[in-house]
Amino acid sequence: MGGRPAVNSITVFSPAKLNLFLAVTGRRADGYHDIVSVAAPVTWGDSLTARVTGGDLSLECTDPRVPVDDGNLVIKAARLFREATGWNRGVAFSLEKRIPMGAGLGGGSSNAVAALRALNTLAGDPLGAGELAALSSRVGSDCPLFFHGGPVAVRGRGERVEPLDPAAAARLSGRRVAIFKPGFAIGTAEAYAALSGKGDGALEAEAAEARLAGWIGEPSAPAENLLFNSFEGAALRKYPALPVLLAALREGLGFSALMTGSGSACFAVLGAEAGHGIAELRGAVSSRWGPASLVVEAAIGPQRGKFD
Repeated sequence: MGGRPAVNSITVFSPAKLNLFLAVTGRRADGYHDIVSVAAPVTWGDSLTARVTGGDLSLECTDPRVPVDDGNLVIKAARLFREATGWNRGVAFSLEKRIPMGAGLGGGSSNAVAALRALNTLAGDPLGAGELAALSSRVGSDCPLFFHGGPVAVRGRGERVEPLDPAAAARLSGRRVAIFKPGFAIGTAEAYAALSGKGDGALEAEAAEARLAGWIGEPSAPAENLLFNSFEGAALRKYPALPVLLAALREGLGFSALMTGSGSACFAVLGAEAGHGIAELRGAVSSRWGPASLVVEAAIGPQRGKFD
């Protein structure tokens, strides 16, 4: 474990994720919430480079708003990796940041998983994929899903992850999406507090499982029929910019659009043809949220070359 690393530098893709289905089913005794979700990585995200050095752990980031101390999940993941393996070489991380904070896109969790993957390679692969996934669950609830290259079903507080039924996953994989975010963020704790205060977005576990099973069991049901998010109602009440745009996209332009995670980012499922719908969506976002709002086009996994 303390031997010479197989390589001295590596760059790992760190994808954003989307929650196509996200039902909050109750609060747990440990303070977390139980969820039933379908999540998937997309072809857009960050890049993390890890380089062996003679010093300690360090992190630099292209976004000056991102903390680079022990509060960053990259450093937290690295310290847990050291603890688990005994591999204590100095590593300098460099994060090319594209995924915004407070967006519900899983950027911090994805970065942590990228760090674990990079460190494992640098250390000569002391941990297997299952061990890395288990270690990542100590960093954050969203982390384990990033060890899969395609759509997954997520349960518990996020630690129970399994690949989606292959036929159902095929209806999602490769679908083009537009991801868009307003100029404000929504903190995860804030989102859960708002949901708990009203309770109108939560589903009983049995109802959530039945809804998901119904979609999986209907071979002709497209991705658009799956979309649901418990957090959306509370967010739409508090942030008027969200319902104004989503209504315009859904009712005016016919898009299937949804907030992802705990927000504030949203996404819309696009047509199969390249470029179809993206110009109209960009125009709608720009006219309501301003021309500086984030709008990116991506596709839902699989991304086997970047995950296996």
